[in-house]
Amino acid sequence: MPNAEPSADSPANASATGGAMPTRKRPPPGERRMQILQTLAAMLQQPGAERVTTAALAARLQVSEAALYRHFASKAQMFEALIDFIEHSVFSLTRQIADREAPAPEKLAQAVSALLRFAEANPGLARVMAGDALVNEHERLQQRMALFFDKLEAQWRQWAREPLNADVAAPTVEAQVRAGVLLAFSLGRIHRFVRSGFRRLPTEALPESLHVML
Repeated sequence: MPNAEPSADSPANASATGGAMPTRKRPPPGERRMQILQTLAAMLQQPGAERVTTAALAARLQVSEAALYRHFASKAQMFEALIDFIEHSVFSLTRQIADREAPAPEKLAQAVSALLRFAEANPGLARVMAGDALVNEHERLQQRMALFFDKLEAQWRQWAREPLNADVAAPTVEAQVRAGVLLAFSLGRIHRFVRSGFRRLPTEALPESLHVML
């Protein structure tokens, strides 16, 4: 199960495949797909990285562009696979937090922390989450990332409505505001991380920030 740290086969842990290996066997389709996604994620996290083209991606992988299209119908489909990974990873963490017996503020703090740790561990994917890597790409990619954050906010809003101890549930408007503030904070931290060239970490002074908000 994915977690907030990059795994060995995570697209975020990718490094460019370098060095000519003329005797290397062609990898299985599934492995080649992962190599493509890993390399795309690695290229996205290069300082000053601009729009990644399929030509540049193919050159980094030392294959032809036609070879890329044997595994993905388009570059948009490659980005969709990265978004799939983001969704699976973050929502898996969210489900784990939901299953815990903990007060609402603690769940919310854990959820924000998990999201920001994931972005910090995966700089290339942080650019996708911030939308920076999706500029000039297909519009549906931006829409998918927007929907991802809408779903996340809905879960946080549900937790913000949970009663504390024997108290009644928080008012709906208050829950909406609290979830919205936490999401805005999280998005701001991810955007700052990307804009700073990954120098300003999303988890900087995070416990203190969450204490102020929660």
